[in-house]
Amino acid sequence: MTKPERSHPDELVIGLVSVSDRATSGVYEDKGIPALMEWLGHALKSPWRAETRLIHDDAATISATLTALVDGLGCDLVLTTGGTGPARRDVTPEATLAVATKEMPGFGEQMRQISLNFVPTAILSRQVAVIRETGNGADDHAALIINLPGQPKSIKETLEGLRDEQGATKVPGIFAAVPYCIDLIGGPYIETDPNVVAAFRPKSAQRAPRA
Repeated sequence: MTKPERSHPDELVIGLVSVSDRATSGVYEDKGIPALMEWLGHALKSPWRAETRLIHDDAATISATLTALVDGLGCDLVLTTGGTGPARRDVTPEATLAVATKEMPGFGEQMRQISLNFVPTAILSRQVAVIRETGNGADDHAALIINLPGQPKSIKETLEGLRDEQGATKVPGIFAAVPYCIDLIGGPYIETDPNVVAAFRPKSAQRAPRA
């Protein structure tokens, strides 16, 4: 599978994966991918494009989809929604870990911390985040894969974090750490709208975006 050319040196290629048997079967309309597309459209200032997939709650299918998005299509970031609870059909975390080369436990810990401000059942969420590294030489590539909740409201809360009544950040959202993580694994330089979520980088890692 040939990776498409980027339209800009800093173009971010994002894989968006909604894991749902019922949405895939047409029982109801998927809301995860549209919610992510809308949020990313507000949050990202640098160029980006998305590869979207709506798939069944099946571990082999999930792992194969993640592998194809990273290895085949060159995604720098993959966000999944759904399949992270304790139900027997919820296997997204296991399928994600199966394709990982590194675990990034802080993302899941922070998502649960944010969600616990709203519902005590946040402790039942099993979201994980991992790095997948693949190839060598000219084919060398790495991507960050993050499992998100399935509900649009929870997706927004975990990505953005919590603000106080004055609008100041009270609990940072997980996306604040995503741009620097992508930097560290050799991906494009991501700029965000600080009114939505402010990307954090050490001063030594900050640079002007490429023209």
